[in-house]
Amino acid sequence: MASDRRHHFRGDEFAGTRVRALCAGDRRAGRPVVVFVPALGVTEDLVNLASECGTWTRSVLLDVLGSVGRVDLPAFATAVAQWLEVAVDAPVVLAGHSTGAQVALRAAVQVPAAVRVLVLMSPTFPPRLRRVPALVRANFRNAAHEPLDVWRAVLPGCARVGAVTLCRLLRSAQHDRPEEIVTDVRCPVLVVRGEHDAFCPEPWASRLGAAARRGRCVNVLGAHGFPHQYDKNTSALIADFAGRSG
Repeated sequence: MASDRRHHFRGDEFAGTRVRALCAGDRRAGRPVVVFVPALGVTEDLVNLASECGTWTRSVLLDVLGSVGRVDLPAFATAVAQWLEVAVDAPVVLAGHSTGAQVALRAAVQVPAAVRVLVLMSPTFPPRLRRVPALVRANFRNAAHEPLDVWRAVLPGCARVGAVTLCRLLRSAQHDRPEEIVTDVRCPVLVVRGEHDAFCPEPWASRLGAAARRGRCVNVLGAHGFPHQYDKNTSALIADFAGRSG
């Protein structure tokens, strides 16, 4: 992370638990706070994007892994929803990446008054990837389009989370049905996918955008790790969508 970007870690307590959050930037008039939910508890993948958004608003990257007793998507979503109810005083831009998009989607339904707009970046998983063999094949296809910088960011985080926890979260994500949940989201929804993303194919992303009450889908450069690789472009896209949907 660039040394001139303002950021620090803090703990936010709610319901007797503790959520770790990476905060960047300051609140500005007319600019909503942006709250990020990472994939599989791997916060390292979104640090660049969270810091970039901190150049134009208050940006918060949540790490809920240590605050839940049950390691699955519904528990993560409840933790995020509880944090939103306690920690923010105005509706936010809630943005999730990959399985974090599934978590953000569930949280937005639980606490609709706390979410101004919802951004689903590379949301997972389409029905055909809800089996392990298909998911493994998609991983190889996607890996061919990810630069080394993405792997340098993701792999240490995966090691920190641990193989057992990662597998539990992946299985939970494969049992999830985002296409049935997105219809209950009240706020505007932006679905974003990288043009080479094998985990979030274009028909799946378009389907989610169309199923939302007020949704749209856009394709951008990159693969599944586009928020890390193209953090400036993604930050600008979020700012534009938040401004248009305010």
